[in-house]
Amino acid sequence: MAVRKTYLAVIGTALMLGGCSFSSEALWPTLAGEEDTTQENMVASEPVGANATTSYDVAASTQPLTGVSQTGTFVGSKVENMQQELNRLKAALNQHNNELQQLRGQTVSHSQAYHGTVAAISARLQVGTTPGNPVLVQQWNTAQSELDLVNDDIAALNSLANKVAADSTLSTFLLESVRSAYQVSGAVDEDHRQLALLEDETNRTTVLIDRLLNEISESLSRQTSYVSTERANLNALALAVKNGEIFGDSLSKRVFQSQAAPASASPRMAAAGDRPLVVIRFDTASVKYEQALYNAVNRVLERRPQASFDVVAVTPNRGTPAQVALNSNKSKRNAQAVLRSLTDMGMPSSRVHASDATSASVSSNEVHVFVR
Repeated sequence: MAVRKTYLAVIGTALMLGGCSFSSEALWPTLAGEEDTTQENMVASEPVGANATTSYDVAASTQPLTGVSQTGTFVGSKVENMQQELNRLKAALNQHNNELQQLRGQTVSHSQAYHGTVAAISARLQVGTTPGNPVLVQQWNTAQSELDLVNDDIAALNSLANKVAADSTLSTFLLESVRSAYQVSGAVDEDHRQLALLEDETNRTTVLIDRLLNEISESLSRQTSYVSTERANLNALALAVKNGEIFGDSLSKRVFQSQAAPASASPRMAAAGDRPLVVIRFDTASVKYEQALYNAVNRVLERRPQASFDVVAVTPNRGTPAQVALNSNKSKRNAQAVLRSLTDMGMPSSRVHASDATSASVSSNEVHVFVR
């Protein structure tokens, strides 16, 4: 029972994460013994993060149990009833395995469509295009809809997991019933021989159910992680479409490559003598800084995935108090725009801190980005 509780706990966790998230190997570990060439080609294109598993033939293992004959005893009639229950359980298991294979192919199709749309957007951005190109905006909306279909597949997989969990409960009850029948008086030797056969078949079916539950649980974990990652990538792509130029993958890939810093660690604010990673001078009406900012932050995260950043609005300390106050407000708005750009690129807001300062060494409003 402890094993089954563990399975149900894993499935419950995946249900909570499903609203949220793969690669060259199988999204869904197959339970079928044979696959056609087309399906094998589809598996080769599946999203990143899947692990290949050993295939086994469920169809052959779930053939109806035969060879049980009537003995005319009370135990014999119980054996017949339990045989019928076992055959129904095997049929249900075979049907659920087929559902898994169909869902697997459906998810691969949705993932391929999504990545094809994203690739088309990236290719157009790579050669350059206009900011907010309506064609790319429409393609981005299509990509979001296709990713939503993958998320719907997670919900379908959750439903399938509940069905298989019910099969697991039934198999446990059936196995206990078979073992209890050994203690019933009035049985003949043939009854016990048939009970042993029934017990063996029920045990084998239970193993298949446990394997299916385990594979569904692992697939749910991979799928929810995949969808979560691609949501962040879509946000970064939206910023690229808005600016008409591509930056790269979401910074969240770098951020979560290692464990997050301990919660007790207090952030270190940029000291006066620290050298900024990036200096953005807002000395014109339109300043293009996103690509340079992305490149600088991405290089830092390659070396230090746990790094956080301070975004400091720097105002010239000159002119009348009213002029200094006006420039300070503008500089703070610029810093907020830089902070939004970082979060759109995939940087969690908890890893970015905004502040402001004045300086006599600057001639215009600036935003400095420090590493901490």
